[in-house]
Amino acid sequence: MLAAAGYEVIIPTDQPCCGSLLAHSGFEKEATFFARALMESFFRHEPLDAIIVTAAGCGATMKSYHHHSCDDDPAWVDKAKSFSAKVFDFSEFLDRNDINLPFRPLPWTVTYHDPCHLAHGQQIREAPRRLLQKIPGIQYVELDESDWCCGSAGVYNILQQEIADQILARKMTNIARTGAQVVVTANPGCLVQLYYGLQKFGIPARLLHLAEVLKEALMGRQ
Repeated sequence: MLAAAGYEVIIPTDQPCCGSLLAHSGFEKEATFFARALMESFFRHEPLDAIIVTAAGCGATMKSYHHHSCDDDPAWVDKAKSFSAKVFDFSEFLDRNDINLPFRPLPWTVTYHDPCHLAHGQQIREAPRRLLQKIPGIQYVELDESDWCCGSAGVYNILQQEIADQILARKMTNIARTGAQVVVTANPGCLVQLYYGLQKFGIPARLLHLAEVLKEALMGRQ
């Protein structure tokens, strides 16, 4: 998508995990190790105009590196500030730069689930919706309680499965009411949890990342 919009895209092959799941689980020392390694892998490719993330949980963590992963080390504080200032969610970057691509029609009824780390953590709510509504043929249906958690919550669906399933059931009820053919979100944890929910409750809808929807529209696939 970024290449089609005219950007030169560099994907560092040595980049490790960003450390977000470790940070979510309270393993701050281990999260710091991965955060520094990730920053170093991108610094080797400077100058960079932006660092694009397609996982809301990762993006929220990477944008806050200057608050974490520094151990009050002034050198790392400065590095982290420089890094975090360049981090953008995929939808945020495309929307901010008013990307217009030759999207072909998709005759889909679509609803969107807000990942907690995107809506609450990064305050990004409208950008994904605006991008979806740029696609001809899309009938967008707003999801009730769209910014309520799906039950994934980092690793909550593993550590507190019973409560996570209760939260998921409410989300699935709201999704079913939309009548959507396609459910869209922007975080891998949400994708896993929602996929589980769609299967469990027998809801006949496709589940896609926002980037996948835009790619299908660009390629004219239905």
